[in-house]
Amino acid sequence: MSRTARRDVAMLLVGLLAGAGALYTFQDRNAPVSGSLAAERGHGAEGGHGEEGGGHAEGGVELDDTRLAAAGIGLETAGPGTLRQKLRLNGLVQPNQENVVQVTPRFPGIVREIRKRIGDTVAKGDVLAVVESNQSLTTYDMKAPISGTVVDRQVGLGEYASEQKPAFVVADLSTLWVDLSVYRRDFPRVRAGDTVAIDPEDGGPVIDGRVAYVSPIGSADTQTALARAVIANDGMRLRPGLFAVGTITLAEKPVDLAVRASALQTIDNRTVVFVRDGDAFAPRDVEIGARDGEWVEVLFGLMPGDVYAAKNSFVVKAELAKGSASHEH
Repeated sequence: MSRTARRDVAMLLVGLLAGAGALYTFQDRNAPVSGSLAAERGHGAEGGHGEEGGGHAEGGVELDDTRLAAAGIGLETAGPGTLRQKLRLNGLVQPNQENVVQVTPRFPGIVREIRKRIGDTVAKGDVLAVVESNQSLTTYDMKAPISGTVVDRQVGLGEYASEQKPAFVVADLSTLWVDLSVYRRDFPRVRAGDTVAIDPEDGGPVIDGRVAYVSPIGSADTQTALARAVIANDGMRLRPGLFAVGTITLAEKPVDLAVRASALQTIDNRTVVFVRDGDAFAPRDVEIGARDGEWVEVLFGLMPGDVYAAKNSFVVKAELAKGSASHEH
C-alpha cells in the first residue's frame, strides 16, 4: 500500500474512534441512574436535611393548638379598629364623701352595748350602740342613718360618749371617688364630664366612670391638680386607700385595618406579623401607620380576616430562629 493510502486509512480510524467516544458520552448522560447514585444526587440537592426541621415549614413554623396553649400564644383576627390618644393618670381611691355619715350621740352618756363593729355591713335603722343618758339615766339606741359599712368607731363599751365627737362613721361604698393627679402640662386636656377608665391593677377589667370635678387649686407639694372621678364599686372590688390608674381618651381615629402592637416583630430589620394558615405561621412583611399604646394601623401586608399571633408572638419568632439555625447546619 502506498504511503498516501496508509495515511488515509489512519485518519479514517481516528475519526471512527472519536465518533464512538462522543456517542458513548451522550448515551451515558441520558442513561437511567442507578438507585445508589440517585440517592447520592438527591441527598446533595436537598442538602441532607429532609424532615430534620421538626415542624418548621418552608419560610415559617408549625405550631398546633396544644403548643399554642402551652406557649401562651394568643390569636386575633385582623380587621378595622380605632386608635385612641390617651392620658394616663395616677389616682387614689377614696370614699364618696357625699355618702359618708358621722354618727354622734343625741345625748352624752355611757355606752352600755356595742352592736356593730368596724367592717360590719348595716342597713338604715340598725342599732349601732346603746347609750345611757347622763341627763335622764335612761338608755337610747344609736342607729345607722344610712345603709353601708361601719368604717370607723371612736367609742368602746363603758366609755363616755359625747355629742361633740362622732361615735361611728358609716359609709356607703357602692360608689367611690378616685382622685387623679393631673400635671400642669395636662390641665387644658382634662375637663369635667370626660369619660375615664379606672384600672385597679388587680388583673380584672377596667371600670368606667366620669370626671365629676376638676380642682381650680393645685397642690404645692406635688405640683398637680386634682381631677375626681366617680365610679360604681360593684362587688366591693375597690377599697378606699388603694392606688388606681385612670385613663382618659382624648381623641379617636378609626382605621381600616389594625393589629395589636404586641404582634409586631422584627426580622432582618423588617417589621413582620406572624400570620397563621392551618397549623403554620409565616412572617408577613407589613407597612405600619399610626399607632397608640395598644393598636397599630396596617397600611400594607395584611388582609381583613387574617389570623395572626397577637400575644407572645416573640415565641413564634424564637421557633422560626431555631428552625433557621438547624437548617444552617
